[in-house]
Amino acid sequence: MLDYSQIEKYDPSGMHKIYDQWPQIAKDAYECNLEPVDFKNIDHIVFAGMGGSGAIGELFASILSKTSIHVSLVKGYLLPKTVDKNTLVVTISVSGNTIETLTVLDSAHKLDCDIIAFSSGGKIEEYCIKNQINYKKIESIHSPRASFTKFTFSILKILSSIIPMNEEEITESIESLENLSQKISSDNLSETNPSFDLANFISGIPLIYYPYGLQSSATRFKSSIQENAKSHIIIEDIVEASHNGIVAWEKSSIVQPILLRGYDDYIKTKDRFEIIKEFFDKNSIKYKEITSVPGNILTKIMTLIYLLDYASIYRAILSGVDPSPVLSIDFVKSKI
Repeated sequence: MLDYSQIEKYDPSGMHKIYDQWPQIAKDAYECNLEPVDFKNIDHIVFAGMGGSGAIGELFASILSKTSIHVSLVKGYLLPKTVDKNTLVVTISVSGNTIETLTVLDSAHKLDCDIIAFSSGGKIEEYCIKNQINYKKIESIHSPRASFTKFTFSILKILSSIIPMNEEEITESIESLENLSQKISSDNLSETNPSFDLANFISGIPLIYYPYGLQSSATRFKSSIQENAKSHIIIEDIVEASHNGIVAWEKSSIVQPILLRGYDDYIKTKDRFEIIKEFFDKNSIKYKEITSVPGNILTKIMTLIYLLDYASIYRAILSGVDPSPVLSIDFVKSKI
């Protein structure tokens, strides 16, 4: 069992306190005084960003998958060759100093395309001011991963001309975060807390099976477990895994399956999850199911990310690990 004194001991910088405030942060961000930017004749959007900043682009890609707009995700240095005058390049770097994102921004500036950049300052702000590039400054909170909701809901407002989420849908997502917060916050350290329950389940290497449409939630959880709990994790598409990954269960391992499901997944995907569950039951493989709340795509993904992110913080604390420092990332950045 976990008590609050342990949370304070292993999370001295208070990451959990930021997560307790996520619903209010989301609400304040969407109600901010940043003006929307109107983009016209866009048929291709490139989201460029790394780590916690890149996860924001993945969320928007999931939303835009329901439209006719082509979306490219860049997690590296190079823009796709398909960038043209009808392309919008969106660069996101919470710190403002991500070298890969700066490189993409510089490349986009040399092309005939629309650009908008988001950061909390740093070199990206300097570059955009110097080159008169459309730029919006959003203050960070604690760390890039903890700043996820502030950046997401601020950008949703600013890019409302191209991201098809109306005010009612965004309000629904914020209200769902508020409802979930009552269950998963640090005020509830009982087994009724689904994030804490998931953290308790994880003792080996979690393997997340996700459906089409929820990849951004799974990818985000992978990053959060790696950065917060300092642990390995695997993610696989449930349908694709049925053609290869499932065979690995013929040998015993420390891997633990977690089924990440949407409230109203495609019927064939629902069937596949049931088949996989039957396989696990038949072979006495323990698994965990996490199902999204009902609602629009933003509501589903945001609440899953909230639940899973908090689980990674609880997992860190249960392991006696401070979730905040990322010394290995700091080492790599010092070399580039």
